[in-house]
Amino acid sequence: MNLYQSLGYLVLGSRLRRLSEGFLAEINRAYKNEGIDFDASWFPVFYLLSKNESLSIKELSEQTEVSHPAASQLITNLKNRKLVTSVTSADDGRRQMVQLTDSGRTLLAQILPVWDAILLTMEDVINNDPACMHLLPSIGALENAFKNVNLADRISDKLNINAGANE
Repeated sequence: MNLYQSLGYLVLGSRLRRLSEGFLAEINRAYKNEGIDFDASWFPVFYLLSKNESLSIKELSEQTEVSHPAASQLITNLKNRKLVTSVTSADDGRRQMVQLTDSGRTLLAQILPVWDAILLTMEDVINNDPACMHLLPSIGALENAFKNVNLADRISDKLNINAGANE
């Protein structure tokens, strides 16, 4: 058992971050192997724009569950790469609608087969290890638990109970 496994919940965030970073590095390597200049961090925006002609930064932020500044920063990065553009909303002149450029749509056509291959590969990986089959439902359950529980307050409560018992 390695250090991370032996520490259990004390390093849950670190283990999830390591798993995520390793997974995203492999996905980025797959894009590179195919000669596609795409970063996995762009996926949520490209996916949403593949399903919608245009979305506001607020809509992108809400649907990806990231802060508005983080979504705005990603959109600025994609604009600098000429992959997305924004136009003023016909309904509300204050709202900018983000959409793929021609270059963005060309890139989308290149990455769609990679997304299919990622899904098939992950299904193979998960199906070859029965212990992994509950991964996504378990992550979903933990995400819901964290939404319903104020973890920091509960930790403080435990500290206060333990402090009272030690007095």
